[in-house]
Amino acid sequence: MIEKILIANRGEIASRIIRTCKKLKLRTVAVYSEADQYAPFVSMADENYLLGPSRVNESYLNADKIIEVAKKAEVDAVHPGYGFLSENATFAKKCFTEGLIFIGPSSNVIEMMGSKIASRKAMQEAGIPVIPGTDEAVATEEEAIQAAQKIGYPIMLKASSGGGGIGMQVVYSDEELGKAFESNSKRAQMFFGDGAMFLEKKLENTRHIEMQVLADQFGNVVHLFERECSIQRRNQKVIEEAPSPFISQKTRAAMGEAAVNAAKALSYRNAGTIEFLVDEQEEFYFLEMNTRIQVEHPVTEEITGLDIVEQQISIANGRKLNINQDALEMKGHAIEARIYAEDPVTFFPSPGHIDTFTIPLGENIRNETSVTNNYDVTPFYDPMIAKLIVKGKTRNEAIFLIEDALQAYCVDGIKTNIPMLIKIVGSKQYKAGNTTTSFVDKYYLPAVKN
Repeated sequence: MIEKILIANRGEIASRIIRTCKKLKLRTVAVYSEADQYAPFVSMADENYLLGPSRVNESYLNADKIIEVAKKAEVDAVHPGYGFLSENATFAKKCFTEGLIFIGPSSNVIEMMGSKIASRKAMQEAGIPVIPGTDEAVATEEEAIQAAQKIGYPIMLKASSGGGGIGMQVVYSDEELGKAFESNSKRAQMFFGDGAMFLEKKLENTRHIEMQVLADQFGNVVHLFERECSIQRRNQKVIEEAPSPFISQKTRAAMGEAAVNAAKALSYRNAGTIEFLVDEQEEFYFLEMNTRIQVEHPVTEEITGLDIVEQQISIANGRKLNINQDALEMKGHAIEARIYAEDPVTFFPSPGHIDTFTIPLGENIRNETSVTNNYDVTPFYDPMIAKLIVKGKTRNEAIFLIEDALQAYCVDGIKTNIPMLIKIVGSKQYKAGNTTTSFVDKYYLPAVKN
């Protein structure tokens, strides 16, 4: 029985997990780096322990140190959040070996889904449509060019073990692919310890739509409908919403069934997300599976009324899902905007000291952050400093609410992407639901650069 949880993460997701633990009357342990010693999530927990220096490999990626702290604090379970070690199969296995409950799926499933090549094969075997591409890693530039000529340009070059857009690049010719292959492979090796690359056909005018699933150890699986995450910069999500303004109920049902079938085929347990690309005809293709909680999970919580972290803990406790698919329904429309410490035109990170941090408040406004006044944003971690989530009875109402809430934000001392977010949600293209993955390049960047 879980009574005490170590959160192997930082920032807003650590704060968010701690809130649910408090609601469930579970004790919490925070771990932190030297850069985060004064961060709010540290003091929110019942106990806290210093991991080490600010750099991630000496703190939040130091699996042995985190497990050492977990044993010292006598916790029952570890919640990895997202990023860092959340999809590290070795860490999950170490937790199990040390008698700790890892709040997530098995290490075998994490390893399989962590490889884009292995996950493609698994989805094909489960009968889930996949994007045309290579089914094996391509080891050399020459192999990549030969494969690309068979698939046809444009091609999406991807790191097999990648995420967050790292090691990913669209190429339109043999020459571009030749130049991109080595640099992206080296980058993937540096970030993920795996330089393996593979190729996918670049589909045009697509939507990035994902299905949230929950699965227990008894084979019960439900989906919590979809989130649309098409507004991206540099292959990283910026604005998400639920439900999608694009797909029909027929497509929603088909995608939900595919996501459930995928989870069952893997004997999956805990929370997971099946990501799809959807074309203009509403044909959908498997993109990847994230074996953790997602940054954008709040929009699903807002339209379903469920606490996904609570569900994760319940499943990890060995309980059956208490959710019936037929009884689930979507209520309202939710939108999330990610607040980044970055230049809103170049997207370069903007670390520095925040003098004043004022968040919008009001009915149907939710803030997820671990930033305060007089806060230092360091260059060591992802530049996301907050998430703003709103809910309306309709999409139009939610857009009106998020426009107003973004205007009320005040972050003094650093640059943020708030001006970008305001322009996007206020644009006629966004309001019309023209939210393809090319939105930022097609509509936003030309508007701010001209």
